[in-house]
Amino acid sequence: MILPAVAVVIRSKDDASLIPETLSAVRAQDYPGRVRRIHIDSGSADGTVECIERSKPDIFVQIRAENYIPGQVLNTGMKLSSEEWVVFLNSDATPVDRFWLKNLMTCVVENPGRIENSRSTMHDPRAASRVGAVFGGQIPRSDCEAVYAHDYERCFGPERESARWPHFFSMVSSAVNRKAWLEQPFREDMRYSEDEEWSFRIRRHGWVIRYVPGSVVMHSHNYTLAQARKRHYGEGFALGATPALAEGQPETLPGAVLAAGCDAFRDFVYCARRQKLSEWPHAVAVRLAQRLGKREGLKAGRGHYAGKEI
Repeated sequence: MILPAVAVVIRSKDDASLIPETLSAVRAQDYPGRVRRIHIDSGSADGTVECIERSKPDIFVQIRAENYIPGQVLNTGMKLSSEEWVVFLNSDATPVDRFWLKNLMTCVVENPGRIENSRSTMHDPRAASRVGAVFGGQIPRSDCEAVYAHDYERCFGPERESARWPHFFSMVSSAVNRKAWLEQPFREDMRYSEDEEWSFRIRRHGWVIRYVPGSVVMHSHNYTLAQARKRHYGEGFALGATPALAEGQPETLPGAVLAAGCDAFRDFVYCARRQKLSEWPHAVAVRLAQRLGKREGLKAGRGHYAGKEI
């Protein structure tokens, strides 16, 4: 099997404690094709820049932190590269083995078997030429709080719940087909969920999205309650750009509280199974903050993006 040459675009912001591990893992990949490394740093001031410079990337671009726009950075990564496939990797997402890249890219050239997140082309043999993007699995770091570790299980676990969602995609460890991107670039007017919006949009235009469970990175965050609410406000706001993805989201206060209660019940089962019940009260607070933030963001986003859907 001949695998394509790829550009690996690594995005960073103040990740000096983790990026050396990620860079080392990328350099150690067992990949038979040509690999170019492109780094885009967004105003790091903690030693991240020095780590990148020591790794001697093929291309290194620095932007000011206040100028960071997710979609713009993704488009820049595509423009800086020329390869047919461009791999995106967050600087705090560390490949767990030397086959992360090979497994990710094998999926774009082999015949489609079970294709997830693309119901319309599930059994279409022509789908191999219409793979627009692929994304790999993620496992949390050892210090990840239970409420967030549960989310990783729901999104990427062996029985992942996200396979039953209307749509799911993560840019953290992924690869983009240049043809799909040329047809549908990333939006530059979004601060959150630009990857969800983009991947949903290319699906609407006939491209296939594949999930690759054998390509795994270690990646997780522990958010404070304020950070959790802010992040989900942003995600809710972004849903205003894609009304189809907003269907079913609770928009009333009682609905948001009820949804948080359902989330918390699932967390209780998870914490009991993992013998982490002491963390469950924290999970309840996080779920309430998330649901309230998303409700408020969705309301604001509907007005902001009215008539602006691509």
